[in-house]
Amino acid sequence: MQKGYIENKTEECIINKTYVDFYISPIGLIKITGIDNAIIGVEFLDREEKSNTNEDLPEQIRICKKQLDEYFKGTRKDFSLNIRFTKGTEFQKKVWNALLEIPYGNTASYKEIAKAVGNEKAARAVGNANNKNPISIIVPCHRVIGSDGSLVGYGGGLWRKKWLIEHEQERIRNCEN
Repeated sequence: MQKGYIENKTEECIINKTYVDFYISPIGLIKITGIDNAIIGVEFLDREEKSNTNEDLPEQIRICKKQLDEYFKGTRKDFSLNIRFTKGTEFQKKVWNALLEIPYGNTASYKEIAKAVGNEKAARAVGNANNKNPISIIVPCHRVIGSDGSLVGYGGGLWRKKWLIEHEQERIRNCEN
């Protein structure tokens, strides 16, 4: 028991050292938060934050910025980053992992995600978990839509959700032609 406690405490100490950088996307400023070996946050900002950007950033943050750039240019469909969910309930983490299974350019309903995590009646809870997704775009919560195909809820704003879905679907159409 004591050993497990020490390991958790050590991990908490590592997680406490966070790095922040920013990426200017076509749809607004994105804040990237990371630890030494993983990305723990990607979020849209509606206004600039005072930057305490660390000059000596871990490689994962540099890779994340490069991959976001490729994504927005339409040359990247899948992200290959180390990500870590440092917050959230087990259910939320299960939902966030299920979101990673939605292919680029596709969408899934909240109900479909609820089924995927083993609780078909949990569509509303899936929506709440989706809203708390700390790693936007990379964990593609923007690909989740209402059962009727409507765009419903997105922490970054519905206009961004619409843009992201259209961006991906346009790239898919261009590859087919």
